Amino acid sequence: MSIKSSLAAAAGKSSYWFLHTFFHGGSSLPGKVTIALDPNILSAFGQKYDVVIITGTNGKTLTTALSVKVLKEKYDQVVTNPTGSNMEQGIVTTFITAPKSKNGKPIAVLEVDEANVVKVTKHIQPIAFVFTNLFRDQMDRYGELYTTYQKILDGVANAPEATIIANGDAMIFNSKKLPNKIIYYGFNHLPTSDIKAPSNTDSVLCPKCNHILHYGFITYGNLGDYFCPNCDFKRPKLAHQVTKINELTPTSSSFEIDGDPFSIQIGGTYNIYNALAAYTLGRFLDVPADKIRNAFENDSRVFGRQEVINVGDKQVTLILVKNPVGLNQVIDMILSDNDPFSFVGLLNANYADGIDTSWIWDGNFEKLKEHDIPQFITGGERYKDITFRLKVAGIDDPIIEPHLKDVVQRITEVPTKKVYVLATYTAVLQLRNQLADQKLIKEGMDA
Repeated sequence: MSIKSSLAAAAGKSSYWFLHTFFHGGSSLPGKVTIALDPNILSAFGQKYDVVIITGTNGKTLTTALSVKVLKEKYDQVVTNPTGSNMEQGIVTTFITAPKSKNGKPIAVLEVDEANVVKVTKHIQPIAFVFTNLFRDQMDRYGELYTTYQKILDGVANAPEATIIANGDAMIFNSKKLPNKIIYYGFNHLPTSDIKAPSNTDSVLCPKCNHILHYGFITYGNLGDYFCPNCDFKRPKLAHQVTKINELTPTSSSFEIDGDPFSIQIGGTYNIYNALAAYTLGRFLDVPADKIRNAFENDSRVFGRQEVINVGDKQVTLILVKNPVGLNQVIDMILSDNDPFSFVGLLNANYADGIDTSWIWDGNFEKLKEHDIPQFITGGERYKDITFRLKVAGIDDPIIEPHLKDVVQRITEVPTKKVYVLATYTAVLQLRNQLADQKLIKEGMDA
């Protein structure tokens, strides 16, 4: 590392210490300080690590967390960005705060925002990319799906030697020829038929002939065993696959990969995809299947992803939501809970959330009426929007609390032991800071 890079890293590390010690934060600003002093600092870090980049619309944070657990079964040190600070400055912060390696070249597993992949690969040559999925998300930043995918491909173009580990059930990842080696994963847990996706589903046109794709089965959204009835385009061969789903609860999933049993302590079909992505990465890096099983059975929770927090005598499950497909999967997941629960919806519209909140109208909040939910609470900077959306869905009397401090107090007063909080990214951060200020968790996270 050059003198310039060393001084920049030292300045960034000092700013992290100050912010982390006195403000319980520091996931982004130290990286900004470091980049300002040395715009090429990532090049210096890239020489020290084998890097895996995980990107896509949904599932990046959990896939990253599960991948880290898997790779710790083989590697002494795995560097990562666990809070979801996945833009260039957050990634720089991850490197400047990482402990020094004791044995050999460590591996870094990095969640990277789709638009920031090219900024990272400008400096770093990763050994692998992991693609989770692509859905409409923050269209003010990303645009339509193919625009988002092109942003990712611009980054991939800087690393033609890297292996791509991609969700084979997502047609878009099979829509363009790339020089990279590609390993696909997906689901094969249902008998096949011949069906079409619902009319409002994105990315269901054949990239070869523009005919509407058909499916042998659909898992959710645009994911499944797709094929074109008009030409030879179809889902590619899968290297690893979910062959059976045994049991799904709001807090656990039991399934089989390649015929072998696995379980994770988190609910939702969408999270099985994340586990399958981590499994495929692990097998690519020669982690044995039994070691991966051990890693999955670790009970630790992931920031904002079905994170369970005790607030008084309430069991509060905090879940990040940010687009219609993910929101609908979360709604399906919480409705599988047989116990009574209350519902909290927190909506912000900052840059990291996406400033356009119209996506909530594509969420199936009407399903919440199918469950006897005794109390609804709405809050966040755009509390009026989420309150009106629930009222249109038939939920007439939510408690409205614009300030998150008051939301925490309201949670302690709901009539159920269980509470599900669905919140956008910066609302998750702000709520955790409130919980930290009230000594209900150890520390918050900066927004």
